[in-house]
Amino acid sequence: MFVLNSLDGNVSVIDPVTWTEQKRIPTGKEPHHLYLTPDEKSVIVANALSDSLTFIDPRTAQIQRTVTGILDPYQLRFSPDMKWFVTAANRLNHVDIYRWDGHNAVLTKRIQTGKTPSHLWIDSKSTTVWASIQDSNELLSVDLATQTVKSRTAVGPMPADVFGTPDDKLLLVGLTASDGVEVYDISGPQPRLVKKLPTGKGAHAFRALGDRKHVLVSNRVANTISQIDYTSLQVVGEFPGPSGPDCMDVTADGKFILLASRWARKLSVIDMASRKVVKQVPVGKSPHGVWTLDHAPRQ
Repeated sequence: MFVLNSLDGNVSVIDPVTWTEQKRIPTGKEPHHLYLTPDEKSVIVANALSDSLTFIDPRTAQIQRTVTGILDPYQLRFSPDMKWFVTAANRLNHVDIYRWDGHNAVLTKRIQTGKTPSHLWIDSKSTTVWASIQDSNELLSVDLATQTVKSRTAVGPMPADVFGTPDDKLLLVGLTASDGVEVYDISGPQPRLVKKLPTGKGAHAFRALGDRKHVLVSNRVANTISQIDYTSLQVVGEFPGPSGPDCMDVTADGKFILLASRWARKLSVIDMASRKVVKQVPVGKSPHGVWTLDHAPRQ
């Protein structure tokens, strides 16, 4: 298991048997998100203030290489076909689109956004990237083939993570300065708001349960995690999310939620059956991204 410590500039490696920290992997300054490549050969850590990416072997926890010259990579995403690599520059207000040849990222277009681009999602056909623009309260869509803006849509306050359903028809947007999730129909030429789901104050990060029906959202102010049925658009469950819940992963057997408790400097382990926190593992300062090799599917 990997836990990204944003203010320490490293990654904690956790033994899932003993639930102890085994070592820390140095990365760069202010790493905020990590991402498993679609071929599952690398976990990429985006180091925002170092303008770099650290590639880590997901099975050995060894650094594979460091890529420099990636400007302010706050959040990152590969297209499913691995032809495109996209980063959101949270500090510098742009989205960068790179062509990916299997080893190197070549910048093809820098798109100026509103204030503070935050999170990204790319559709299953690798045609469109969606970006939340946190301090402009917008949702931006970009055509990957032409690198042109398709739409700009006003959304609720401080949009953070975005999650698309497997059929590419709906997009869920977490509203960190509100108390829920907005759901948009993105099957037409322009996004259309269809529902707002009350979850809890500070709705922030998503993680699907892997059953192609449910997704979790962490509510950073409410200190809870809500379970959403995205086929019925209903909130169907709630879990504790102690101390500023942020990013999550889910174990392959569906038994545990692994949560970054950002203010407590801990990895919280939540039993889904009992809906209780059963373990907390001390990690570094401001834990953000969480990933486990033994993970549930992403949809």
